[in-house]
Amino acid sequence: MSQHRPTSDSKRALDGSPEPHIEDDVPEEEVPMPPNYLLLTIFSCFCPAYPINIVGFVFSIMSLYSFNQGDIEGSKRLGRNAKWVAIASIIIGLVIIVVSCVVNFTMER
Repeated sequence: MSQHRPTSDSKRALDGSPEPHIEDDVPEEEVPMPPNYLLLTIFSCFCPAYPINIVGFVFSIMSLYSFNQGDIEGSKRLGRNAKWVAIASIIIGLVIIVVSCVVNFTMER
């Protein structure tokens, strides 16, 4: 009989348990954060289209939250929604400003 004790690796291989995988210790590749357009939506909040620009801001925050939860595709989708709602809010706000200026300065006094 041999006098050395079998190591835990040899016991594991003899009793049929699975071998540990070296790949399990490798960290996952980090995914870059998709754009959430937070600054654009904050800028759009200064336009006078309040219900619309608040919705864009909420989409932007939801995009950031989805990325933090690990939902990359949901974060991209919500970021695109935030961008388009913010652009619509800015355009509607500029139209409101132009119309109010035209009405104010063309009225006879």
